[in-house]
Amino acid sequence: MRTKIRWWRYALLTLAALAFAFPFYFMVVGAFQVSPTNSPSSLFPTDGWTTQNFTNVNARLDLAGSLLNSLIFTTGVLLGTVVFGLLAGYALARLDFRGRTATWVLMLLIQMVPFQLLMIPLYVQVTRTYGLGDSYLGMIVPFAINTTAVFIFTQFFRALPQEVFEAARIDGASEMRILRSVAVPLVRPALVTVLLVTFIGPWNEFLWPFLITKDVTMQPLAVSLANYISNVAGSTANANGAILAGATTLAFPVVILFCIFQRYFKASEIGSAVKG
Repeated sequence: MRTKIRWWRYALLTLAALAFAFPFYFMVVGAFQVSPTNSPSSLFPTDGWTTQNFTNVNARLDLAGSLLNSLIFTTGVLLGTVVFGLLAGYALARLDFRGRTATWVLMLLIQMVPFQLLMIPLYVQVTRTYGLGDSYLGMIVPFAINTTAVFIFTQFFRALPQEVFEAARIDGASEMRILRSVAVPLVRPALVTVLLVTFIGPWNEFLWPFLITKDVTMQPLAVSLANYISNVAGSTANANGAILAGATTLAFPVVILFCIFQRYFKASEIGSAVKG
């Protein structure tokens, strides 16, 4: 009976995995098809394969340059998220200071405010007050501090044994040394989770870079593809193939990163740091 239930479970999980992977399959196959359509026959192409779709996209927009812009934008957001997230998370979890509870509540309240509600004031402030329009810094600044990352790091730091921090302080370690040498290695799963979750956000972000960048040479790939679809895709011989080729280019780094780092999505053995 248990074996039968297990096989049914595997069958359902397999069907769910296939349903989840189907859009990616359709996207990748369509990107290399000579004439992709929306009909079921396009799932098994018989008219040959081509890389011309990628060439058509690159002829209308600079794929390499747009990818580089996306990479710089995402890297800057990741750097700010990790640095400020670790510092704020450690302070909220392990340091006793006046206003800690109020700061924690304020951070939770900020998570409830939609970014779109703050977008216009941020745009005015970033472009007119700081003069950061059409710049990487202007794209990065609003996303440099991620309250979700602070929340994740805080919860992980709180789960660590108190004895570990007390022993480090008795040995004379400073708080920064404790954070760097003791706390961070024990919350590696949280660090990887934050990196992957944060990477997906700015990599696919469209609205804010679209507002802040008027120079096409500064636009990340998501914005460049949107402009391509709205302006010139209709004049391309194989519009669907070009669009799917651009979408494949945008999605490929995220899939690769997830495949590389998915093994880190596991609980950390924090108890091994405590003797006795």
